[in-house]
Amino acid sequence: MRKLSIILIFISLVACQEDSQDEVVPFNQQEALLTIPEGFPEMEFPEGNELTIARWELGKKLFYEKRLSIDNSLSCGSCHKPSLAFADNRDFSPGVFNRAGTRNAPSLANVGYQPYLLREGSVPNLEMQVLVPIQEHNEFNHNIVKIVEELEQDSSYAVASIAAYGRPFDGFVLTRAISVFQRTMVSGNSDYDQYTNQGNSSALSSAERQGMELFFSNKTNCASCHGGFNFTNYSFENNGLDSVYADNGRFRLTNNPNDEALFKVPSLRNVGLTAPFMHDGRFSTLEEVIEHYNSGGENHQNKSSYIRPLQLTMEEKTELVAFLNSLTDYEFINDSKWKK
Repeated sequence: MRKLSIILIFISLVACQEDSQDEVVPFNQQEALLTIPEGFPEMEFPEGNELTIARWELGKKLFYEKRLSIDNSLSCGSCHKPSLAFADNRDFSPGVFNRAGTRNAPSLANVGYQPYLLREGSVPNLEMQVLVPIQEHNEFNHNIVKIVEELEQDSSYAVASIAAYGRPFDGFVLTRAISVFQRTMVSGNSDYDQYTNQGNSSALSSAERQGMELFFSNKTNCASCHGGFNFTNYSFENNGLDSVYADNGRFRLTNNPNDEALFKVPSLRNVGLTAPFMHDGRFSTLEEVIEHYNSGGENHQNKSSYIRPLQLTMEEKTELVAFLNSLTDYEFINDSKWKK
C-alpha cells in the first residue's frame, strides 16, 4: 500500500508539474534572498540549475538533513554553522560514530565564487562537492544511492523535487539543490565593505585603518595571496607551517612533488569568526596566526617566497588583528533565512 501511495503522489505531481514550474520566481527578483554586494561580480549558476525559490528551499532542507549521514547524526549544517559564517569552531569536526575528522572545516561564505573546492582543489564545482562528505569514512560514510532510496519515500521530498526540478527525487536533484542553497551564502557587508565600498568613513577605527594599510602594504604582502573582493586569489601555497607535513595537500591530487604540502589559499572574510585556523586547526587565535607569519615560518622546499620574517612591532600586530576582525559581516551571520 505504501508503494502504491507513493506512485499516486508522483502521478498527481507530474500532472501539475507544468503549473508548478510556471509559479517559480527567479531569485534575481528576490533581493532579500540573494543580494550581490557592491564590488562583487554577479554570481554564476550552471545552465539547468538556475536559482528558483523552490530549489533554494529544497536545498536548505537537504543542507540540514541528517539522513545524509549513515547514522542520522550529522548534516552539512552540523559542521558549517551560520553563526560562524558556515564554518566550525573545532580543529577537526567529528564524523559519524564520533570518528575523528582529518581537516578543519572551512567557511562556506562566498563558496559559489570559488573555482574549485577542497583544500587541494580536487572538486571542480559545488554540484559534485556534496558527494565528498557523503562518502568519506570520517564524515557521513554513506552512499548517495541508499540516501535517495530513503528520502524518495518521504512525500515532502517528492513534492519539493517536482516543484523544483520537474522530476522525482534522485541524486541529480539532491546534489543540485544543495548547491543552489550554498550559492546564496554571499557575504559582503562587513565594516571594511561599508568603509571601502559604501562611503562610510567612520566604519573603521584608526587601528583598523592602520591595519588595513599594513595588510595591503609591501611590508606584509598579505594581499598578494589574500587579495580581491573575496580576500583570496585561490592559488595553492605553502605557508611554512612545518618542514614535514602529515597532510600532503595538493600532492594527493596531482602526485607532483612541486605540489607537496600546498593548500588552497582561503578567503579571509569573516576570519574573526572561523577559529581555529589553518588546514589542521592548529592556531586558536588571530594573534597566533599573525605571530606565525611574523616569524617567517618553517623551511620547506615549496614554501612561498612571500613567507619571510616581517619584523612587525606589537602595535602593528594589534592593528592587523583589528583589521582582520573588521572583515566580519554580522548581517550575514544573523540573517534569519539561514535558520532551520
